[in-house]
Amino acid sequence: MLQVFQSAWALLLGMGLLMIGNGMQGTLLGIRGEIEAFTTTEMSIVVSAYFVGFLGGSRMAPDMIRRVGHVRVFAALASLISAVMILYPTAPDPWVWTAGRVLIGFCFSAVYVTAESWLNNAATNETRGQALSLYMIVQTLGIVIAQALLVTADPSGYVLFVIPSILVSVAVTPILLSISPTPAFERVHSTSIKELLGVSPLGCVGMFLLGGIFAAQFGMSAVYGTEANLSVAQISTFVSTFFIAAILTQYPIGWLSDRIDRRFLIVGVSIIGGIGALVGALFGDDFTMLLVAAFLMGGTSNPLYSLLIAHSNDFLDPDDMAGASGGLIFINGLGAIGGPLITGWAMDVVGPSGFFWFTLILFILLVAYGSYRATQRSTIAVEDTSIYVPVSPTVGAMAVEVAQDIAIEEARDDEST
Repeated sequence: MLQVFQSAWALLLGMGLLMIGNGMQGTLLGIRGEIEAFTTTEMSIVVSAYFVGFLGGSRMAPDMIRRVGHVRVFAALASLISAVMILYPTAPDPWVWTAGRVLIGFCFSAVYVTAESWLNNAATNETRGQALSLYMIVQTLGIVIAQALLVTADPSGYVLFVIPSILVSVAVTPILLSISPTPAFERVHSTSIKELLGVSPLGCVGMFLLGGIFAAQFGMSAVYGTEANLSVAQISTFVSTFFIAAILTQYPIGWLSDRIDRRFLIVGVSIIGGIGALVGALFGDDFTMLLVAAFLMGGTSNPLYSLLIAHSNDFLDPDDMAGASGGLIFINGLGAIGGPLITGWAMDVVGPSGFFWFTLILFILLVAYGSYRATQRSTIAVEDTSIYVPVSPTVGAMAVEVAQDIAIEEARDDEST
């Protein structure tokens, strides 16, 4: 891993700064929206808009890069991100923020694809897994560090919007000065949603439900914090806990994934996530219990993303795995768009605890459907399953394709032995 860091430190540094900027603006808007007297419904629309843009960017970015190249796409979109971050406090209107979030979601998605393609090109077949792991660690740490920066200034002022704008602008420098453009993308045949549903119903339904769970955590946790009258420092800690847990649990769950029936593991992990949501709903008045809830929810939702991809791969030929990733990401994106909207509605109906009740319902649905699917198909022998490759919902489409490539290579190695 040290070799990977030495060869790609500039890219990883730049992506870390970008993630700090993204993490700051996501949480900060939830806090500032309360100050600007936005309703919960308005904030849920603002949050959802990010995932609309993100989904569009993941599908359009490869064509943009083919037309004008990695460097121009990266520089242009990073500049737009920086500009929109400054726009928020100057135009505190929910519809302006919604448009800005669509644009920022689109830009970040395309920036991730660009950076991840550079990272993949810089890595060898032997180091791609390490490069992907290091990239995800840097991404998650960036989000955690972002939450700590929120307590450095008054959220009702301009400083906290200026900081992420500067970080995004600075992030471009080490990346563009140290990395050359990668070869053009090869267009991969995409597996249709209908085909995926036939191959892995649990993978498709699970990715849709998980999209709603993760989007609620990533986008609405700060809105919950303001509705629950948490301080800025408490909101920062609350949001950080989701992502700290994701780092700590990804690999233990991955270890189990390669040793037991993945359907049972998906059900078990979802039960733990549901228990976390229930703890938050019932004991949200106790801040310590809120952190317990966030740890259980964040520590299960991130590994579930990798689990569902690995489970889907178990029923795919190696040649079809790469094409399946696009369909799975699209399904997850649809769930992510709807998640904040329904979360906002639930919070309007039952109060702040609606944040947890809605997430609990999604976990229960995942448990129920996973249990049902376990009765519809015989168990695959552990030695015949695809490998579990850790990947987070925060990464771009290219990182998921890299994870699929790693799984494909492993599957072909197994076939040849």
